[in-house]
Formats: sequence, C-alpha cells, structure tokens
Amino acid sequence: QEQLVESGGGSVQAGGSLRLSCAASRYSSSDYSMAWFRLTPGKEREGVAAIRNGGPVKYYADSVKDRFTISQDNAKNTLYLQMNSLKPEDTGMYYCAAGPRSTAFGTLWWLNPEKYNVWGQGTQVTVSS
Repeated sequence: QEQLVESGGGSVQAGGSLRLSCAASRYSSSDYSMAWFRLTPGKEREGVAAIRNGGPVKYYADSVKDRFTISQDNAKNTLYLQMNSLKPEDTGMYYCAAGPRSTAFGTLWWLNPEKYNVWGQGTQVTVSS
C-alpha cells in the first residue's frame, strides 16, 4: 500500500507563506489521484486542493482559491501545496491523501475525503494574527 509522509508545516504570521510536501513511497504517485485536506478547530475535515488523475485538472476549495497552489512532481513522487497569503483561519492539521483514479469531475467528488483511501499522518500549520 502507498505510504504518505507530509512535511513543511510550521508557524507563520498572517500574510506569510508555507510550502507543504508529501512524499509517496512504494508506488508511483502518478498512479494515484492526490489531494490535500485539513482539519481545523471546530470544523470537519475539509478538502483543500486536489489533482485529478495526476493532472492537469486541479480543484480548490473556495476558501483557498487564488492563495494556494497544488502541484505534483512525479519524478520525485512528491505532492506539494504552496500556501500564500495565509490567514489565521488556515490554522489546522494538513493531510495528504491518495486515491484511485476516476472519470469524475468536480469539487464535490475530488474534495470528498471518502474518495481517498491512503492518508498521511499530517503536518501542523499555525497562522498567527
């Protein structure tokens, strides 16, 4: 089974940037669809961004659109999340996830955590005001 290990979390002031990484092992990340989710205080797990079937179609939650960018380097089997203009409400645990490829379209599918069956341990992001 695929294993995912996130890194890059930390503490930053509002307006700052962080880049999260997710290293995939055992299988090529190009064989999966990959996504980022987060768990923020008082909220359920939220889909942040996803790459459909390895690209090029990408999906973003409205709350992060134009601030976050998801990308994938298949040569390195690594998924990234570039987060700019961070806000205190972005604070939470960020998880990388992998799931089977699908012919589906749309954020309701690709940002649904039930569509992913392999999860990393998470990396904490804290944004202070």
